[in-house]
Amino acid sequence: MQRIIVVSLLCMLVVGCGSRKKIITKKSDQPVEVVSKEEPTKEKPKSNGTPIIVSPVINSATQYIDVYKDIAMKEMQSYGIPASITLAQGILESGSGKGRLAVKANNHFGIKCHGWEGKKIYHDDDEKQECFRKYISAETSFRDHSLFLANRKRYSKLFDLKTSDYKNWAKGLRKAGYATDRKYPQKLISLIERYKLYEYDKQVLGEDYKPIKGKPEVVVEHVVVKGDTLYSISKKYGLTVSEIQKLNKLSDNSISIGQKLKIASN
Repeated sequence: MQRIIVVSLLCMLVVGCGSRKKIITKKSDQPVEVVSKEEPTKEKPKSNGTPIIVSPVINSATQYIDVYKDIAMKEMQSYGIPASITLAQGILESGSGKGRLAVKANNHFGIKCHGWEGKKIYHDDDEKQECFRKYISAETSFRDHSLFLANRKRYSKLFDLKTSDYKNWAKGLRKAGYATDRKYPQKLISLIERYKLYEYDKQVLGEDYKPIKGKPEVVVEHVVVKGDTLYSISKKYGLTVSEIQKLNKLSDNSISIGQKLKIASN
């Protein structure tokens, strides 16, 4: 009887050890799974080997100016385009860096392809799905803006103007065909004077800076049309919603078709 009990116990021990051994074997197979978990973190190569540099998140025109003023002044030194004009165009064309072209393509000036051989992005503008240039960085966009103006004959008369004469630069851009909006010059001038962007021209020119005399020109009003919201109007003119509300003494975001809104005041 004792021999039977001893044999039975030995068999139980052998079976128990075997079951534990199987558990250990299963654990030893798990490193295979770790490889698959690491795969999503691997960086996928770009089609042309050139990474896109993501621009910083910007929440206001003031912040946009702080981020890009040095680049605008550098371009002024190199190409003679007023920093005030460059910054005002950047604010207006990119919605202070928040527009789709700026966010997705680092395109801060709404420059279309025009024979461009680099990367492209398609965006609704005057027509649906127009071709726009795509840049690796915002700084590259600023440089291409300078080259775009400096290398085209239709903008050549601008460079006969004084770099402190931002008003005539603004008018000249519209006349040369940079924008189809009839109020484009007034919008640029309004931004320059609201944010005192001419101070950056002054920094570059130093003693050569000669301030413009005369009463500032500003955009006076915007007539609300179907589809307008305070937010869309603020993006169009480079303002904030709160600034439009303050100028027009609005207590909320309600506006109506035909309503005249002040965009800037003297």
